[in-house]
Amino acid sequence: MRVRVLIPGPLRQTAGNQGRLDVDLPEPATLGALLDHLAAQYPLLDRRLRDEQSGLRRYVNFYVDGEECRRLSGPDTQLTPNAEVQILPSVAGG
Repeated sequence: MRVRVLIPGPLRQTAGNQGRLDVDLPEPATLGALLDHLAAQYPLLDRRLRDEQSGLRRYVNFYVDGEECRRLSGPDTQLTPNAEVQILPSVAGG
């Protein structure tokens, strides 16, 4: 099944300078499986998205079809065919 991943500007250099990735995954697929797939192709991106224990980084938000994944099942969030996953790093400043 195909899933679309939207990569924000600050992370694009770690994803081959791409703003959108179309990824084919075996079913059933989860957010964690998608991140494993991305880690194999883009290890620098993975370091920005997951911590040393492969958990989701605290200051990176993942939206699956518009729903924040931490309100769903975190990395176990099920993906559907043609799902859209948006990655948004938190921005802070003053």
